Amino acid sequence: MKLDGKAWAMLIVLSCLWGGSFLFAKIAVDALPTFTLVALRVGLAAAALFVWLRVQGLAIPRRIWFACLVMGFLNNIIPFGLNFWGQKELGVSAAAIVNSTTPLWTILLAHFATDDEKLTGLRLAGVLVGIAGVGLLIGPEALGGLGTASLSQLAFLAATFSYAIALMWARRFRGLPPVVPAAGQLIGSSVLAIPMALVIDKPWNLPLPSIEVIASVIALALASTALAYRIYFALMARNGAGNAALVTMLIPPSAMLMGWGVLGETPTLLSLGGFAVILLGLALVDGRLFRR
Repeated sequence: MKLDGKAWAMLIVLSCLWGGSFLFAKIAVDALPTFTLVALRVGLAAAALFVWLRVQGLAIPRRIWFACLVMGFLNNIIPFGLNFWGQKELGVSAAAIVNSTTPLWTILLAHFATDDEKLTGLRLAGVLVGIAGVGLLIGPEALGGLGTASLSQLAFLAATFSYAIALMWARRFRGLPPVVPAAGQLIGSSVLAIPMALVIDKPWNLPLPSIEVIASVIALALASTALAYRIYFALMARNGAGNAALVTMLIPPSAMLMGWGVLGETPTLLSLGGFAVILLGLALVDGRLFRR
């Protein structure tokens, strides 16, 4: 489906919200344990979307609760946990670049898991080019033994694979108002994350975080999660999963600008080169630039 002006506006807003999530997370990860940060992100976002759900007079059907729980585990618990752990070492730009590989995994999984999204020669070429870009991004450090930075990048890659599985799982929510699966998956992930944080992190023993960290967590939960998922599911319902996945092409530039403007991070030539190759791979996967 061809994207119109409204769809492009939604993509740009979404890319800024999710690009900002890497900035907010970078500020918070050194002050809060991983499971506590996951629980705060999904818990606050779930509360916000539940209120919005009630204002709209909607409810989550009982028949999809299990699907929401699985979606929350695949789309929130696993990737958020891996990303927060990885961002203890990775900067904002590098994290967003690795995250942009999600459509590559999605294309591969869709070929085997669906009947209507099979690999074409162009898409396969895009996946191979994208993988080459990831290799360039991780760099020669991985060839001489995995260092901390490489392990962090691999954690982000594992998170993107989980996102891709979640995107396949999300096909079960077709036909529902976008806010329903958005709220359902966050409530499901909250049911999982909050007990984990209480048992593992014992957050009552933690020192009170700074105002900057508190503000970052609130922004991460309300803007980069609740609002972002609301827009994402609306975009997916309106223009399809493939078009919605294009947001990953737009996230790294916005994240780079925020990391540079707020934290003073300067992307390396290697990371920019890796991103350029990944972007070429994503363009091949999408195919629009190569159609007459």
